[in-house]
Amino acid sequence: MIPRVLTVAGSDSGGGAGIQADLKTIAALGGFGMTAVTAVTAQNTRGVMGIHEMPADFVAEQMEAVISDIGVDALKTGMLGNAQIIRAVCRVIRQYRLPRVVVDPVMIAKGGTRLLAREGEEVLRQELLPLAKVIVPNLPESEVLIGKKIRGWKGMREAATLIYGMGAKNVLIKGGHLPGDPVDVFFNGRKFYEFKGHRLFTPHTHGTGCTISAAIAAELAKGKPVLEAVEKAKAFVTSAIQFSLPLGHGQGPVNPLAWATRENERYSTIQKLKQAFQILREKKVGHLFPEVQSNLGYALPQSRGPEDVAAFPGRFFHRGKEVEKVADPEFGASRHMARVILTAMSFDQEMRSAMNLRFGEDLLTRARKASLAIAHFDRNDEPARGKGRGDISFSWGVQKVLNRSKFMPDIIFDRGGFGKEPMIRVLGQDPERVVAKVIRLV
Repeated sequence: MIPRVLTVAGSDSGGGAGIQADLKTIAALGGFGMTAVTAVTAQNTRGVMGIHEMPADFVAEQMEAVISDIGVDALKTGMLGNAQIIRAVCRVIRQYRLPRVVVDPVMIAKGGTRLLAREGEEVLRQELLPLAKVIVPNLPESEVLIGKKIRGWKGMREAATLIYGMGAKNVLIKGGHLPGDPVDVFFNGRKFYEFKGHRLFTPHTHGTGCTISAAIAAELAKGKPVLEAVEKAKAFVTSAIQFSLPLGHGQGPVNPLAWATRENERYSTIQKLKQAFQILREKKVGHLFPEVQSNLGYALPQSRGPEDVAAFPGRFFHRGKEVEKVADPEFGASRHMARVILTAMSFDQEMRSAMNLRFGEDLLTRARKASLAIAHFDRNDEPARGKGRGDISFSWGVQKVLNRSKFMPDIIFDRGGFGKEPMIRVLGQDPERVVAKVIRLV
């Protein structure tokens, strides 16, 4: 059965947070999202202009209508607004004995607008926290819950312990408000876990809290253990931030659909590499391979590291002109090809594919006759730190060429050096176009 997730939260007219973000996240993770609207807000990327809260009894009526008919595998709360709504939500959770409850204790909007009345804070502590399978506060929310300032990751651990003592079964404190790379602290009453990430420098982070809590709920609805659900949700929200949307004139929203789009792109990347290999095999280009053998790589759009670049494990090998492979393409299979491609992408985001060939003056002659743009570098100019490191050496040479070029070449070659085989690298937007250039050298 499809995982059923109920979000009890406010509506964001700007579409970046609240139930809008929740529904996008739940759908992207394969769940069926349902809503109980606690408040309707007038807001955009610049802030909240107005709030209209629902009557508490009507919030409960929405919940009961969904639970009694469709059923709920997991529930998450977001903006609850006031003490009366919190009590009504808790009453329904207890009535239907819902075991998988994720609490995002929304209190203040990023722009500073209060989203939970002060009298609701104590009710949230006393009544909602003991029903929470997981609570997901950020640092300011954690400080409100424990009543004191949090300093550093040690303070986060202390806060997680105190919040756990209030009744929550699991606590995930998000550390994005601290300087440096973010560290989130998870505590299950027995052990601490730290989720470390890299700071993504973007102003467009509207909806991060809603997105990660909805993702946790969606994974719990699938029956995943809490720690695994948190790990998957962390990866999901990181992707949503990485591919956030620069909409409006203020703080744009994160992109919950990036996860699904990225998975489709990963599948497409692998398929295009497989198709390109079949063409290489049919055209019998094995005699173009160098002694170190050849490989073909293809990067995802906006790749950040070698893990975003797919290539063939063990490279290609040849018997005469016949082309064979060790295994099907995988992401992270070749740091050498990844560095070449990522360096090229730093100059032109569209140049996402590359293949290496043996060096030969005959191949350069054919390349010129085919009107392919050619550039080269001299390994004798290579700095000492790169010598002996093939992956660094490859990226250094490509970067040196592109730094001085006024165009993106089809081919970058070098004539080798001490302990280095001379090499040709063919660049292109995708494997099909790279292979087409290779075939023109046969």
